[in-house]
Amino acid sequence: MKKLSGIHHITAITSDAYKIYRFFNDILGLRLVKKTVNQDDVNTYHLFFSDAIGQAGTDMTFFDFNGIQKATRGTDELSISGFRVKDDQSLEYYQKRFDYYDVKHGPIETLFGRKMMFFEDFDGQRYALFSDQTTTESFNGVPFDKSSVPNEYQIVGLGPVFITVSRFDYFKQVLTEGLFLTHVGSESNMHLFEMGEGGNGASLIIIEDSSKIRGMQGYGAIHHIAFRVKDQTELNEWIDYMNQIGAGNSGFVDRFYFQSLYTRLYPNVLFEFATDGPGFVDEQESLELLGTTLALPPKFVNRRQEIEKKVRPLDTSDVILTKEKEYF
Repeated sequence: MKKLSGIHHITAITSDAYKIYRFFNDILGLRLVKKTVNQDDVNTYHLFFSDAIGQAGTDMTFFDFNGIQKATRGTDELSISGFRVKDDQSLEYYQKRFDYYDVKHGPIETLFGRKMMFFEDFDGQRYALFSDQTTTESFNGVPFDKSSVPNEYQIVGLGPVFITVSRFDYFKQVLTEGLFLTHVGSESNMHLFEMGEGGNGASLIIIEDSSKIRGMQGYGAIHHIAFRVKDQTELNEWIDYMNQIGAGNSGFVDRFYFQSLYTRLYPNVLFEFATDGPGFVDEQESLELLGTTLALPPKFVNRRQEIEKKVRPLDTSDVILTKEKEYF
């Protein structure tokens, strides 16, 4: 069985689909590549933000569950989503951009030999932006020419995801013996693990903290993270493996844009394994028009009228308009 190659996507919860669209499009400069609904709750939008062509490894997604409470932060939770830029200069660009747009952020600092910066959105959702200058990455996302962020500074993919746990030794066993990750090093109460070829796009940073109560999901928190597997053959191998080790799991799930497996190998932490394809371009939307319409997987197409009445109007047509590049 091949090892996991990196982070496929991160899915989080927002209080407002329109506000998160504006934050990711206008401030972070990522492209909305798919506006669809949660396939388990069609009252809820599922928005996918990524590079220009929707590559696995560049994609952060959001649910906007109606009436959900604000998250309670604590331990035993997926705690911080990571992104990466190609170099330190790009990190400094985003520092100036965040100042201009009044985005709450920390200073540029160094963690595990990599320069990075923490920041937050309007929900208090926590993010970290890492520079790739001292790492070797297996791929970079395709710049979105229509973005207001200059192409040379754009976010190029997902970075390390932070997970806070109360039982580090147990979680380390899950990662190293269960998922075949490598423990690379530790700094204070943080521990770096890598999968595949390593680098920011294939890293988890585990925060050891037993002093807090268990976190509770809500808006402003991460719902789950997904790991990359090449195709359905590899996914089936992981399903067989989970069954062999007695890990509870979803079995095969067809999400149309990719195929998935879900499991909780540690309390309160949901992992997904997702295939790199087939991707977001389909008969409903060409590459040029991705993100402009409400797209529905085939099993929901006959329910379009019903679904459009349930979800709140969300105009994303300006995603394909060319914005003037912003330099600071």
